[in-house]
Amino acid sequence: MGVLIRTSELPAARRHEVWRSVVCDTLGPLDLRIDPDAPLRGEIEVGRLGPVGVGTVRTSTPHSVHRTAGQIGQGNPEIYRVVLALSGSPRLAQAGRATQLSRGEFAIYDFTRPYELAYDSAVRLAVFSLPRDLLALPVDAVATLAAAPIGTESGAGALAVPLLRRVAADHATYSPASAARLSAVVMDLVGAAVAERLELTRTLPEDSRQRTLLLRVHAFIEEHLGDAELDPATIAAACHISVRYLHRLFEPEQTTVAAWIRQRRLERCRAELTRGGTEPVSAIAARYGLPDAAHFSRLFRRAYGMSPAEYRRASEVR
Repeated sequence: MGVLIRTSELPAARRHEVWRSVVCDTLGPLDLRIDPDAPLRGEIEVGRLGPVGVGTVRTSTPHSVHRTAGQIGQGNPEIYRVVLALSGSPRLAQAGRATQLSRGEFAIYDFTRPYELAYDSAVRLAVFSLPRDLLALPVDAVATLAAAPIGTESGAGALAVPLLRRVAADHATYSPASAARLSAVVMDLVGAAVAERLELTRTLPEDSRQRTLLLRVHAFIEEHLGDAELDPATIAAACHISVRYLHRLFEPEQTTVAAWIRQRRLERCRAELTRGGTEPVSAIAARYGLPDAAHFSRLFRRAYGMSPAEYRRASEVR
């Protein structure tokens, strides 16, 4: 991610001019409205995750950004933008609808239509640019949800927020292959969250629905690794699918449901052992659903080439 502007590195007399140039010329065409006498503090960074644009905005200066009808022309990119409030309460308005986002909420808006994004106080935002033709949803349908907060309590919205937050923070560290895969996941989850809100889930392509469902399955498994009785029947029931369909979801992963659960348990145990400490290995294993210490030791040695105790000692030496 590249820093487009960091006001602390500019003379105070030039901050408004440079900020306006960055917002209106680089991110626009847009119209910036700000009190010329207000002390401007903030930072804007941008980057890419495959075809998905990623940016962050941090500012403590109240102002607003407008996309006017006169700025919309044939040469403008056909993209949706998704704004996630990392902190503060930005106000987004489009198509006669306005919403004040709370921390952790996100909304979608159409860059080819007029909109307003305003900050009355300090905010930190993550903004994603998604090509419209890759979001596999009818344009008119998305328009009915523009500038409306997407529910994040359950479903795809609950999965999307932590992913968007993590991608905004770390995306510059991903390899090109990982970035391409993650961009597809971002678009799948955003598309699924919008489709759920509009009750249009069945209009999504089958491969997109399967990837989103697999992410839900992964999340459920992660939350229940401590349950020694966790099995495919429990997971399928929780995700409202058949056991047979659950196994089908894992076929492209070239693994099985049981193997995935075992792998995630071992990885969580390995991560804790890496941190050292004196907690009994058996207690760590039991916390992640592996109460049989001897069985856990055999699995760990098979996966990592040494016993859990040996692994912990080696990590402490490093």
